[in-house]
Amino acid sequence: AIDRSDVCVIVINAEEGIVEHDKHIAGYAIEAGKAVVIVVNKWDLIEDKDKQMKEFTKDIRNNFQFMPYAPIVYLSALTKKRIHTLMPMIIKVYENARKEIKTSLLNDVIMDAYSLNLPPTYKSKRLKIYFSSQVSTCPPTFNIQVNNKGLLHFSYERYLENKIRENFDFEGTPIVLQFKNKGEQ
Repeated sequence: AIDRSDVCVIVINAEEGIVEHDKHIAGYAIEAGKAVVIVVNKWDLIEDKDKQMKEFTKDIRNNFQFMPYAPIVYLSALTKKRIHTLMPMIIKVYENARKEIKTSLLNDVIMDAYSLNLPPTYKSKRLKIYFSSQVSTCPPTFNIQVNNKGLLHFSYERYLENKIRENFDFEGTPIVLQFKNKGEQ
C-alpha cells in the first residue's frame, strides 16, 4: 500500500497515544520516499484540548524525530470535527513532493548557505560546493557537485537540508541530497 501511494497518512489514536507500530509504519513510508501527514484521531475524547495538543505535539516530535517536517492534523472521524483540515494538508504535501526548484534559485540558496557557514576542515582540506540541481521529484532529490564527498560531515548535510527547507516549502516530504565528486555521473 505504501509503494502504491503518493501520500502516507499515519493515524494515531488520541486515546492510546503513540505505539511502536506507528513508528514502524512511518519508517517504511520514509524509506519509500513518500510524503507523510500525521493524523491524531479521536480528538473529541480529549478533555483539555489546548493543553493536550501542545503535549501531544511535543510527544509526536520526540517519537518521530526522523521526520520533523511531517505536519500534524488533529481531528475526530466520528464527530467530523476538524476533518476539513485533513484533505488540504494532504494536497499541500502532495504538491510539495512534486515541487521542482529552478537550478538558479537552488544554487543561490546552497551558495549562500555555504558562504554563511563553511564546512569544517578535515586534515587541512575543506569541502567545496560547485553546483547543485534538482534531478527528480517524489521525493525531491538534489545533486550537489563537490570537490570530495569524503569531506562531507553528516551535520553539514543536515544543515544544507534545513537551508533548502527554510527557503522552499517542503513540509510533509522527505528530501534527498546526493553528493557527487566533480565530474562523477
